[in-house]
Amino acid sequence: MVFRERTYSVLIACAASGITEAVKSLLRPSEFWPVADVRSAGEARRELLQRAYDLVIVNAPLPDEFGTRLAVDTSSSGSSGVLLLVRKDSEDEVYAAVMESGVLVLSKPCSSQLMSQTIRTLCTLRERVRMIEEKQLTIDEKIGEMRTVNHAKWLLIERLGMTEAQAQHHIEKRAMDERLPRRDIAWQIIKTYET
Repeated sequence: MVFRERTYSVLIACAASGITEAVKSLLRPSEFWPVADVRSAGEARRELLQRAYDLVIVNAPLPDEFGTRLAVDTSSSGSSGVLLLVRKDSEDEVYAAVMESGVLVLSKPCSSQLMSQTIRTLCTLRERVRMIEEKQLTIDEKIGEMRTVNHAKWLLIERLGMTEAQAQHHIEKRAMDERLPRRDIAWQIIKTYET
């Protein structure tokens, strides 16, 4: 067994309890926790409103809809990895309908080995999405810092008659002298001159 720092939360939407139990048997608690199961698309949507899941497995058809719409909506609206299980005779048609949304499609019946490999692929894709989300957060933080510092610079230019270069130097020097991030110094300046 490989030690994992992170576990993956899983939601299984499946009307057949036997298939649900078969899928659950492939999900080791050391890697997949918590694992929740629901019987319909409506229940799955309510559950997804309550909590975000890393992986969502939909076994089509569900009693209240086929499951394609649930899979596409889940994949499009969040960062969950989505696997849609369909009968072999509808696999190509369903794949064409969901492929652009990033939903993986697997025809059933399938071996437990293929199902395990597909779930691992889904975990790999989820990690890739997680890395992109973290990079985006870093970029958003940097943009926010730049906006705050620029706002403070323009206050220094307007209120104290500094040039842009002087205002920039003033903020950087204070940050260095006070051993604080530039954003904190910028907020202090904003509070001082906007109140």
